[in-house]
Amino acid sequence: MSARVTFRPHHFLCALGFQGKGYSDRFTANMAGIVAQLRGPGGDAIEIEVTFQADHICAPCPHRRGMGCAKSEQISALDTRHAAALELRDGDCLSWGEAQARIRAHVPPGALNELCAGCQWLALGLCEAGLRDLHDRRA
Repeated sequence: MSARVTFRPHHFLCALGFQGKGYSDRFTANMAGIVAQLRGPGGDAIEIEVTFQADHICAPCPHRRGMGCAKSEQISALDTRHAAALELRDGDCLSWGEAQARIRAHVPPGALNELCAGCQWLALGLCEAGLRDLHDRRA
């Protein structure tokens, strides 16, 4: 992974809840690599730059269209809600540790039903489990 990774706003919570499922084998392998770095030693120090375009997670996504997405309306809605909840703006930079603190401070367990409305992964409960785990680690 490069010194700085780019994330769309909704990918902060996706990374928190990721459990090896994805849109394609290439997408899943890429996401697994990024998440392994974040969860590994020194992961909290990894710098993340916020973008509202395709990011490092999107790179091999089959829905990617240049720097955009074939599901742009849905993805833009997710990004808008997540950016507001986490107080993120395009170009902001923060560490993964700072991102987790922000999630903990602004996204309580149970909030994902509204925040992630329309996401096909919501029903699996993986992100909610990741969110609860994050809150439990600091309880």
